[in-house]
Amino acid sequence: MLETMKNFTTILTYVILIILALTMLAPFLWMLSTSLMGELEVYQFPPKFFASTFKWSNFVEALTLQPFGRFFLNTIIVALASVVGQLVFCSMAAYAFSRLRFRWRDKIFSFYLATMMIPAIVTIIPAFLIINMFGWMNTYWALFTPTLSSVWGIFLLRQFFQSIPRDLEDAARIDGASEFTIFWRIVIPLSKPALATLATFAFMGSWKDFLWPLIVTNRMDMRTVEVGIANFSSLYQTDWPHQMAAAVVVMLPIVLVFVIAQKYFVRGITLTGIKG
Repeated sequence: MLETMKNFTTILTYVILIILALTMLAPFLWMLSTSLMGELEVYQFPPKFFASTFKWSNFVEALTLQPFGRFFLNTIIVALASVVGQLVFCSMAAYAFSRLRFRWRDKIFSFYLATMMIPAIVTIIPAFLIINMFGWMNTYWALFTPTLSSVWGIFLLRQFFQSIPRDLEDAARIDGASEFTIFWRIVIPLSKPALATLATFAFMGSWKDFLWPLIVTNRMDMRTVEVGIANFSSLYQTDWPHQMAAAVVVMLPIVLVFVIAQKYFVRGITLTGIKG
């Protein structure tokens, strides 16, 4: 009887997990299916989940109706700048908060953490006014400057740096190593899982950002891919097949990056020090 109940519980758990997984995958499956439909087929009632004939030309047309080549170039530049900026600035700030001793260090760090409670939408207007004052509208500076650092990245790296044994630093100081040498030659190489995690999140966040590029650019040649997808919607109608086809193509780099960097997520969370 006990074995039967255990098997029933296991089967029920798997069924619930499968249902939840299908619920999460349903929007993506609908997006893929819609991207292969004709324009009139999308509006049929009752709605069809699968296209009667796969219209693969939607992908080619979606990428040619809008200058997606330029959109991809802009997005890649902004995403790479965001990744490099967060790796550099967040790692240096995290090292200072975790290793250096200076007055009010913990209070300043607590203040940084408190800013995470402020909704990002609240800072958009001040950030826009600053960008406009510098004359950076419709430039790459406007697109990637606000993403060059993040409080979350500083917090992530600080927590990881604190798990690195200080004995290594003490030995390096005895050998005459400077603070920057310790940071660059010891702490950074040991923090590759955390750095890879931060780089992945920074890339994904920059790649899928929509509101900020929409606000600081009004020229077509400075738009990013997310804004390009929205261009298929107008005041009176939406070109759903081409919009979904573009969304599928834009989503592929994020999926690829996540699959490649997935192992670093696990290592960045579970690795708490040096295993001897």
